[in-house]
Amino acid sequence: QIWGVKSLVVRAGDFFGPNASSWFNDGMVSKGRPVKSIMYPGAFDVGHAWAYLPDFGEAVAQLLDRDDQLARAECFHFKGHYFAQGVDMAHAAARASGRRTVKIKKLPWWLFYLCAPFVTFMRESLEMRYLWQQPIGLNNDRLVALLGHEPQTPIDAAIHHTLRSMHCLGHDGRGQDDQLSGISRSAATL
Repeated sequence: QIWGVKSLVVRAGDFFGPNASSWFNDGMVSKGRPVKSIMYPGAFDVGHAWAYLPDFGEAVAQLLDRDDQLARAECFHFKGHYFAQGVDMAHAAARASGRRTVKIKKLPWWLFYLCAPFVTFMRESLEMRYLWQQPIGLNNDRLVALLGHEPQTPIDAAIHHTLRSMHCLGHDGRGQDDQLSGISRSAATL
């Protein structure tokens, strides 16, 4: 609580989704190009959390709808999609792209070190690199206790919608929509 102002903090992993500015949207895949390779920034075997922006936004909206149940200062964690093997996010993106072969590469952090003295973005990325070198997951027990659930689009559908918005699926990206809609419907009934 700052100066008597109500505050709501909702923490989440790395964002991805349509029109997002994120590691996924701006680094792992290239906008406007079919997914032929994915550049994963983390250690392949270290866990990492991801938050699909439409789900995160829905969770925040539901919390705001329960304003009368919230204290003046609240903090919640949004679990999102957690991959114990961080590189599985890249595998999920390869799968959602619909392509048979997609190369998964390691981000060349050495290039960031080389350019850091001259490029602010690279210098600041290096300051946050530790988030890719140790497991990062969030416990959403408080959020689920209040809302009853955490909004969560199945990962394949979430990534497919993200890639489609980025024009990375070739043509118009509709080839898998029927299949993915079925996944979303069946997940919603669970």
